[in-house]
Amino acid sequence: MATTERQKSGFYYPNKFARIAMEAMEEIMGRNGLNTILRMARLEQFTDTLPPDNLDKIFDFSDFTALNIALEEMFGPRGGRAMALRAGRKLFAGGLRSFGALAGVGDLAFKVLPLSAKLKVGVPAMANIFTQFSDQISNAYDDGPDRIIYTMEKRCALCWNRTADRAVCFMGQGLLMEGLKWVSGGREFKVDMSTCIAKGDDMSRFIIYKEPVT
Repeated sequence: MATTERQKSGFYYPNKFARIAMEAMEEIMGRNGLNTILRMARLEQFTDTLPPDNLDKIFDFSDFTALNIALEEMFGPRGGRAMALRAGRKLFAGGLRSFGALAGVGDLAFKVLPLSAKLKVGVPAMANIFTQFSDQISNAYDDGPDRIIYTMEKRCALCWNRTADRAVCFMGQGLLMEGLKWVSGGREFKVDMSTCIAKGDDMSRFIIYKEPVT
């Protein structure tokens, strides 16, 4: 990456989100691999000590985007996509499911609900985590009987100030896939990226198909 100073966005994730993401990357590629990614993203300050485990909103969107770009630079477009999907899954499994917005999703009363009800409650709960704890505005709504649209509106921590000819928010796609698996009690769902701010769209949209694939 270029050595010029990166322009900050002024929008933030809490430290905990960044820490969980880095821990997910470390689990996938080892500490040396993570440190290489951090150096490529010009985040060398975290090679020895990860961001603190707190909800202080000080991890800039531009820095989180740099992590995603570094994955692609290190592994290539196809390999970077695969790694970002895996990291997104680990990001949810490694800590986001413990947030208050999802506290009731693990309760016995929730587990006995029909699948349609689980999705109706669980997907907006996932969106609310980001709206509540970060500067990311996320929403989820039904788009007919077969689909749910999950949005990242106005700004996106995964592609801040990035220009691409394709959707690039694969970490978010992986996070949703793992979140849906947890919410549904182990089912897998197809999740597509339909729009992306990086390629000039008004917001990033994910299409969640309600019929599980497994």
